[in-house]
Amino acid sequence: MRQLKAVSLGLAAAMLFVALPAWAQGAAAAPTVNKGDTAWMMTSTLLVLMMIVPGLALFYGGLTRSKNMLSTMTQIGAVACLAMLIWVMWGYSEAFGDGGGAIISGFGKAFLRGITPDSTAATFTAGVAIPEYVFVCFQMTFAAITVALVLGSVVERIKFSAVMVFGSVWLTIVYFPIAHMVWASGGVFFKMGALDFAGGTVVHINAGVSALVAALILGKRIGYPTERIVPHSLTMTGIGTGLLWVGWFGFNAGSALEANGSAGLAMINTFVATASAGLFWMLAERLNGHKGSALGFCSGIVAGLVAVTPAAGNSGPFGAIVLGAIASIVCFYAVSFLKPRLGYDDALDAFGVHGIGGMIGAIGTGIVYAMSLGGPGKPDFDMGHQLVVQLETVGTTIVWAAVGTAIAIYAAKLVTGLRVSADVEREGLDLGEHGERAYDH
Repeated sequence: MRQLKAVSLGLAAAMLFVALPAWAQGAAAAPTVNKGDTAWMMTSTLLVLMMIVPGLALFYGGLTRSKNMLSTMTQIGAVACLAMLIWVMWGYSEAFGDGGGAIISGFGKAFLRGITPDSTAATFTAGVAIPEYVFVCFQMTFAAITVALVLGSVVERIKFSAVMVFGSVWLTIVYFPIAHMVWASGGVFFKMGALDFAGGTVVHINAGVSALVAALILGKRIGYPTERIVPHSLTMTGIGTGLLWVGWFGFNAGSALEANGSAGLAMINTFVATASAGLFWMLAERLNGHKGSALGFCSGIVAGLVAVTPAAGNSGPFGAIVLGAIASIVCFYAVSFLKPRLGYDDALDAFGVHGIGGMIGAIGTGIVYAMSLGGPGKPDFDMGHQLVVQLETVGTTIVWAAVGTAIAIYAAKLVTGLRVSADVEREGLDLGEHGERAYDH
């Protein structure tokens, strides 16, 4: 009997010894790459690229005069390409590298050092990851479209060379730090609990405020506001609007980093907030004595998309509808009344839609997040505290973007002269800057 017990104990000890390495591996197991999430994130990345070219290029291009169509599209495409190259050289490391700084990460991953096909990036679910290269690409498209959005205020008079110098400096001192502060685990506002699902502060307030500062420094277009300056092709703008809306699902639902319920919530909110905003802008036009216009519809669509960006996964559908409607109406008045009264020449209303809409969305997210309003917040959600955090994040973004943009614009002016000559501006930047025409007539 004693021998049997000894054998039993020996077998048990042996089994425990064999199992120990497995337990140790389980405790320190690397996150598992989910192929479904990876496929969704690769798709989302391409959808955001579609937002830039052709989406934003056609949207902005159609809003300009025909003599500046190609220059507008070329500036957007070229600065987006520049952003992609800078991103892999130092932008990704500055925003999302290994460092845990409050303002920037550091440069340990410059030129994507240390990243391999086996490297992973965490998602919002413990133990689930996507390939780091996919995360690098996804965030790269955000940087590319944000710097392109800024150009909406300065088209039709800024040099192509100035755009490239400005983009290089602005990305480095404005976009990358704000992206780190809000989205990286070491960032100051991430640690404070700021809610920005897909870029209300990082993308839209950042771009909108920068657009206003750039326009003020650059000066008004010749003939503004006394001459009639109108969009040359609302058809192109309408096509661009549709491409932006479709691409925005990659922007918003993709920011869940997984193909899950959070992405589904962001998807439905991107539908209904946008639909609400498109109709409410036209309603605002009617209430102010105008006909509901195609331009108003397109503007409302973009205002809704902007406002729902920070709230995409942080709001219930009805909260998103209200947020879209409010943002659309406020943006309408900012574009139609505030801009003419103050006299600044924000050519394509980058500040009036992205800046103002982004502020409404970022602050409003602190309200619609509440469970009592249909949001995904916990029962103990403290709305007052969250609104303080949102306001601090918005305020910092406004100041940081304004100061950084002034530096970047003056750097571009020092190097390139910044603005085209009066003759080139009158002739059009298509011919003056690129030697070609958009249309053969």
